Amino acid sequence: MRTQLHIDGQWVDGNGTLDVIDPSDGSVIAKVATAGEAECDAALDAAHRASVSWAKTAPRVRSEILRKAFEIMTAESDNLAGLISKENGKAFSDAKGEVAYAAEFFRWFAEETVRVAGDFRMAPSGDKRIIVTHQPIGVSILITPWNFPAGMATRKIGPAIAAGCTMILKPAGETPLTALAIVDILERAGLPKGVLNVILPVPSGPAISKMLHDKRVKNLSFTGSTEVGRILLREATDQVIRCSMELGGNAPFVVFGDADVSEAVKGLMVAKMRNGGAACTAANRIYVQRPIAEKFMAEFSKAMSDLVMGTGMDTGVQLGASVSVKERNKIAELVDQSVAEGGKVMTGGKTPDGPGAFYPATVLEVAKDNPILLNEIFGPVAPVVIFDTEEEGIALANDSDFGLISYVYSGDLRRGIRVAEAMESGMVAINRGVVSDPAAPFGGVKQSGLGREGGFDGIHEFLETKYIGVEI
Repeated sequence: MRTQLHIDGQWVDGNGTLDVIDPSDGSVIAKVATAGEAECDAALDAAHRASVSWAKTAPRVRSEILRKAFEIMTAESDNLAGLISKENGKAFSDAKGEVAYAAEFFRWFAEETVRVAGDFRMAPSGDKRIIVTHQPIGVSILITPWNFPAGMATRKIGPAIAAGCTMILKPAGETPLTALAIVDILERAGLPKGVLNVILPVPSGPAISKMLHDKRVKNLSFTGSTEVGRILLREATDQVIRCSMELGGNAPFVVFGDADVSEAVKGLMVAKMRNGGAACTAANRIYVQRPIAEKFMAEFSKAMSDLVMGTGMDTGVQLGASVSVKERNKIAELVDQSVAEGGKVMTGGKTPDGPGAFYPATVLEVAKDNPILLNEIFGPVAPVVIFDTEEEGIALANDSDFGLISYVYSGDLRRGIRVAEAMESGMVAINRGVVSDPAAPFGGVKQSGLGREGGFDGIHEFLETKYIGVEI
């Protein structure tokens, strides 16, 4: 288990330590080194020194490093999943799924590394040749959240390596062990020193602000809350730093009366309960058309109540702990407020006795103006609203400042596509509970972010486009 900072190819102590807590019982798993001003400066110096030589490295070399990292990560998936489950609290089965998802970003971008296309053509005026090429943008700051400590890290590290950029990674303080383990894997895969540096400044705000005001930093890739994203965007304006932002979500899950109820419930269980509901893609607002509402509510409530809750590493557990008691209490407060405003508890809804940051799978039937619908519920709580017409369903789904992903269930594919096109979100799932894929562009509209990760677009977040006009 790595617990030190990683700077310029060396594992080093910092200016102090931070306790990493197992949220299932409150025990201390490890003490991880924190970074002071000297360590942050050293990480930036290292990334800058390595940037020129790394940018000139052959694409095939970068590709082979990523491919080797994929192979190591896949071979060691059980160990990495166990680490994720311990520090994050999620069920081991969820953690295994995350490791597989995270490793695929290394494989996908290993393939994309050698396939960055350019352009060569005659100008329409006939006076010159137009050449378009892509070059590494430079030193990049990567900031990742606690909910998917492996997947969010590889989704940024993979394309940055592929593009030829050097990096400074700042993982979440709740789940730094996973990020450090991934860096160890990349080091064993042959990543040169200085290309990827990991710091954990406490407090993080002033340290990140200082780096964003350094002229050597060219790029920021952030995944986290919209509130923090706004602050970082303001910080990045002084140096006009390129920003890609994967921010909050409040995903609608719309079930029409012609949908297969059992299949819709299965899909919702994935869309809502992946990672215990702690996902920006989680279905947070469930809208069900009135003719099937009673049947749907009964089947969904039973499926939620049947989930086995417990310590993530225990056999058979399907719902683990929240990442902290603080996060669990936020969930409980949202439910209590919803009930006070007329929400009806169909199952769950009560904080269990005993230790650990646990909250049960909860289904609420609420009115369309219930306050819980305004919140991104980062937990296992599903508020359900009954609607009547297709137009009403679309309007309710789009009634949000967020627009990351929407889910649509219908037995009529024409309706499904029609509604998908009307959804104000960067992604739409039709008759599926999950669409995230390393080969597809991931990102949102409105206040859910800027740019895209994954797919063909992902590597271009770390590349600058250069046009060269050639006299003929």
